[in-house]
Amino acid sequence: MRKILMIATGGTIASTSTSHGLAPNLLSAEILKYVPSVYEICDVETIQLFNIDSTNMTPAHWLQIAAAIEAHYDRYDGFVILHGTDTMSYTAAALSYLIQNGTKPIVLTGSQRPIEKEITDAKRNLYESFLYASDQESKNVNIIFDGHIICGTRARKSRSHSFNAFSSINFPDIAVIRNHKIIRYIKDNGAQSSPVFYHHLNDRVFLLKLIPGMKADIFDYIKNDYDAVIIESFGVGGLPKDAQDSFMQAVRRWINSDKIIVMSTQVPHEGSDMAVYDVGFQLKEQFELLEAYDMTMEAVVTKLMWILGQTRDKDEIRRMFYTPVNYDTINVYE
Repeated sequence: MRKILMIATGGTIASTSTSHGLAPNLLSAEILKYVPSVYEICDVETIQLFNIDSTNMTPAHWLQIAAAIEAHYDRYDGFVILHGTDTMSYTAAALSYLIQNGTKPIVLTGSQRPIEKEITDAKRNLYESFLYASDQESKNVNIIFDGHIICGTRARKSRSHSFNAFSSINFPDIAVIRNHKIIRYIKDNGAQSSPVFYHHLNDRVFLLKLIPGMKADIFDYIKNDYDAVIIESFGVGGLPKDAQDSFMQAVRRWINSDKIIVMSTQVPHEGSDMAVYDVGFQLKEQFELLEAYDMTMEAVVTKLMWILGQTRDKDEIRRMFYTPVNYDTINVYE
């Protein structure tokens, strides 16, 4: 039997009712008692890294999870991470960048209802995660939820209560699980060798959601605290124009101060394309901006944190940003 390490971090799956609402209280060994059938498919060992609501997850926690996997990598055939759903897609994307070129599966899962409840999705998600992690064809970082295996850089929580909480954005599911069988849509047959682990992230990344009427001086308010800004623009991408051309001037000041701008879109599907309209075309022509294209926001945020944790050279930042990692982008135009 293959040997799997379960890494518990908290979340709804570990939660119990309190006078202040649900809070993660169950430990890893207690959670496994609810799904004894996992021992029929693999040899399981567990560690408890922390026990938090995923709202409290930070880049420092991502580094802890990656470090735990690195420390145990040679001893196990795969890893299952129990995680809260609210920021699971960020953690999955971050781990995709912190752990690259590996041949072993790293699976994140959780639930919308606590495992102790009579009606819960936790038992199914947990069992199927071990089923997938125990299969010799499985690799890379993925989220498993409601029978869907979603690439770690393509997942997004799209429903707040339903059991089918996660969607794969601009990319098909890696696989599905039906009747305890894995049906694979995408097989990763690329050459992979020893994994590469990264140990640094730069969390000085700001996400700016553009709204009608926003003032361009927002850039001046954040410039002392952040090294990069991701602008969630409208449609295929662009910035508003006024008589003073204030956004263009703000962008110029930001870039001249050796900071990074990534242009993205608020539209969840199909991605950006700044060259379509004048409001985006001129911006991209004048400045060395990065464009997210079909990447998820979770992937853009965590990839930028990873890149800036390794280098501040702008040419290298551009190269790394447009180099695909774990299927995070397919529309690479640069």
